[in-house]
Amino acid sequence: MPDPHKKIYELDEAREKIRAFCAYRERSQVEAREKLFSYGLIPEVVDELLVELIQQDFLSEERFARAYVRGKFRIKKWGRQKIKTGLHRHGLSTYVLNKAFAEIDDKAYEETLDELLQAKYRDTRETNVFRKKGRVARWLISRGYEPDIVWDKLRELDS
Repeated sequence: MPDPHKKIYELDEAREKIRAFCAYRERSQVEAREKLFSYGLIPEVVDELLVELIQQDFLSEERFARAYVRGKFRIKKWGRQKIKTGLHRHGLSTYVLNKAFAEIDDKAYEETLDELLQAKYRDTRETNVFRKKGRVARWLISRGYEPDIVWDKLRELDS
């Protein structure tokens, strides 16, 4: 049953609101579609407005994916796996994902992993070296870094 307190927008009003929504930051088509449905619009109108937004360059899947990857890596310092999982809910094509991941420089990725590893290793209060490495590894893997790379880096600490 529809919420009686929820406002249902006219087409022109919805058009202006969704343009502002998309202009504020990069959005995926999934986010824009969900927002349009929250305005109480029917599917045909939602599809029409999405096409309009794409044609007027308010929406671009590739631009969204690139911005998402850059932000999550540079600001939150997430690894590739966690970023990929986050992007998965937006239903992006493999082509767009590959273009987006080109935003992460391999050297910068490795340097970020090294920084995080050193900081976490230094801050982890565990006397047993094996447990300490295990905790650091689990933490880095939970941040989206690939397990094989994480363990290789931890083995390098011994040498």
